[in-house]
Amino acid sequence: MASLLEIDGLTIRFGSKLAVKELSLRLENGQVLGLVGESGSGKSVTALAVLRLLDPAARVEGAIRFEGTNLLDFGPEAMRRLRGRDIAMIFQEPMTALNPVMCVGEQIAEAVRAHNPGRSRTEVRETVLQAMQSVAIGDPGRRYRDYPHQFSGGQRQRIMIAMAIANRPRLLIADEPTTALDVTVQKQILDLLADLRGRFGLTMLFISHDLAVVSQVADRVAVMRHGVLLEEGPCQAVFRTPVHDYTRALMGAIPTMSTDVARPLAVVEKGRELPLRPLKEYSPGHWARSNA
Repeated sequence: MASLLEIDGLTIRFGSKLAVKELSLRLENGQVLGLVGESGSGKSVTALAVLRLLDPAARVEGAIRFEGTNLLDFGPEAMRRLRGRDIAMIFQEPMTALNPVMCVGEQIAEAVRAHNPGRSRTEVRETVLQAMQSVAIGDPGRRYRDYPHQFSGGQRQRIMIAMAIANRPRLLIADEPTTALDVTVQKQILDLLADLRGRFGLTMLFISHDLAVVSQVADRVAVMRHGVLLEEGPCQAVFRTPVHDYTRALMGAIPTMSTDVARPLAVVEKGRELPLRPLKEYSPGHWARSNA
């Protein structure tokens, strides 16, 4: 498979604060990479760096290559042409990400017009209705003029996904797309993303702190903590034979049907910051840093 996205030695600083340290990841065409870790591990900052949406105060080093071209070399106008067309993002919290005083159809239409200025109003509306239908919004022709508050949380997340896929991007970044949704709606959103992946051949960077969710969608998993990649490999390998102590602790913190309710779940200790040791390959494609 050809590489669609390559992150090479990415380091991000905000003043004296190091948010991401020497991160290297590779995402192949048609693949889903799950990026997991606790809050503050650098997951969302990495996603924002890919789209060049970080605060100007951020100092970014390394390379982020999309189809072989380093996005860090792009100017503002080139990035505007790329965002929403070739790379799209589903942001966290659909309850607040949508404009409350603008109907949802027009919000999706804005994304379409931005990259297709020559399309007529009729063509744009048809594209929006197709996108809404793709994410299973019932009666899209009628609901086009509805406002965000007239949709449930799960439906608002579907609207966010429709906005992201309307221009058929090559890469979809999903940043905590099931946060604040109940378990039933989470399952519906995950099934929807899987369906869209199959229909449109989406490549996806799926960001979450929820390992159970990532296990359902990802081909490969990358585990981050304090801005450092600790372990990365095929989903089954990482979940069945985790190498790093932090990955094991995350696994142990997940209750299952076989969990002994008399014993407490694993607790991830803060511990002291250790020197950055090189990644070692423990099995084909399964890399991790030493625990020592």
